Amino acid sequence: MKISQKGLYALQAMMVLARRYNQGAIRIRDIAYEEDLPEKFLELILLELKNARLVESVRGAKGGYQLRRPPAEIHLSEIIRLIDGPLAPFGDAEQLRSLISRDAEHRALYQVFLDVRDAAAKILEHTTLAQILAAPSSSKTGKRSRKSKAQEADVLPMVVHGNVNRGEK
Repeated sequence: MKISQKGLYALQAMMVLARRYNQGAIRIRDIAYEEDLPEKFLELILLELKNARLVESVRGAKGGYQLRRPPAEIHLSEIIRLIDGPLAPFGDAEQLRSLISRDAEHRALYQVFLDVRDAAAKILEHTTLAQILAAPSSSKTGKRSRKSKAQEADVLPMVVHGNVNRGEK
């Protein structure tokens, strides 16, 4: 399963909106600042989330974006599939099933890929934004803090689409 940088940004933005669910609409600028995301890119992501009816926009002085449903009703799989497509390492589950049925020589390999996909999908389909917020490590206060280069060096790099991201912007 691949999660693009766009997918990670979408998840981060949805987490901000979930944290502030009962506070009304949140401005794009505030989401971008809180999560240290590029504002223009975030605009495009939020528009995509709006078109999929996961968020709604509010106009006016107190305008911005807010979740259309409670955080307990939004599963991570919805967000990831919307932004990044199928959850399989390549193709979707039906494509893998087709390969399993017609390629006897590599059937066991494709079955492993399907099992990995199914396990990941099960976790993502059963994990909501509310559950992530309730996790002990998710006690973010909403205040952005700048990390020094020395602090960033203590963080393990995350691989996204084969690229190593060490916090450089």
